[in-house]
Amino acid sequence: MSVIKDENKLISTIKRIDQKIDKLNDQKIIAFFEALGLTEREDVPKNFLEWETILIVVPDRHISHELKYYKYSIARLSFVTNPNAQEIHIFDFNEWKKITQNKTQFQVREMLKTSFGGVRNHSDRLN
Repeated sequence: MSVIKDENKLISTIKRIDQKIDKLNDQKIIAFFEALGLTEREDVPKNFLEWETILIVVPDRHISHELKYYKYSIARLSFVTNPNAQEIHIFDFNEWKKITQNKTQFQVREMLKTSFGGVRNHSDRLN
């Protein structure tokens, strides 16, 4: 005999509540991106809500520190600091995991110079 009276009802109730939480979290993500001005930019993918986790690449530690609170208050966000980036970018976190999974810290740093928001060459950084 089970301790739970109606397990199917409990599971369906939990699923329904989780769906509501997901919708509210999507609203939090949209509000956060609007506050950062990301929804207005052409280079930001519009399908970011379809991603399991959103990687936010920030150009320096000061911005990362300023946004740290939101990392903990909004689910599905992850942050990486890329000093080679000139502005904030977003990517699919699963793409990041695939690319970096078997790389050393040095290889990841080198990769960030030209991808995930990194500027392609030194003259671009000066402008």
